[in-house]
Amino acid sequence: MNSYCTYALHQIEVAVVSIVAIIDKLDEADLLVKPTEDKHSVGELLKHIAVICRADFHILQGAAQEEMSAYYAGVSIHNLKDIQAELLSNYSYLEQAFREMTEEELHQEMTSYWGVTYSRYEWLLEILGHVYHHRGQLHAMLVHCNGKDPKVPLFE
Repeated sequence: MNSYCTYALHQIEVAVVSIVAIIDKLDEADLLVKPTEDKHSVGELLKHIAVICRADFHILQGAAQEEMSAYYAGVSIHNLKDIQAELLSNYSYLEQAFREMTEEELHQEMTSYWGVTYSRYEWLLEILGHVYHHRGQLHAMLVHCNGKDPKVPLFE
């Protein structure tokens, strides 16, 4: 595998492992916390985080909007353990998919259903940013809105 992919995947794994550790510190009731009325609850955010790796991979493979809607509709996550399992499974899926890509495939440009075009490698970097963005959002929601600091290291 391309060494840059190895490094990027490692950083995604760091984020995933820390999110799993944060989830270990939560109670099911924490999923219902909604710090801002018109925004997602902690549970909704965690469900989104859990599918990022696989969903964004489908997007970088050229999935249409209808396909993505069907993918999201088929996801069944009900509790903290489901979230952890989905997150870990989807990271593993992403890692394996990138391990199997050739240099040519990594450089191939792919266009999302909303019109953004990046190489597959750039899409991997987008996934990295996406996971870290929402992990920071989750941490801030828990600490500043729920008064619950999970005391989990966010970086190595």
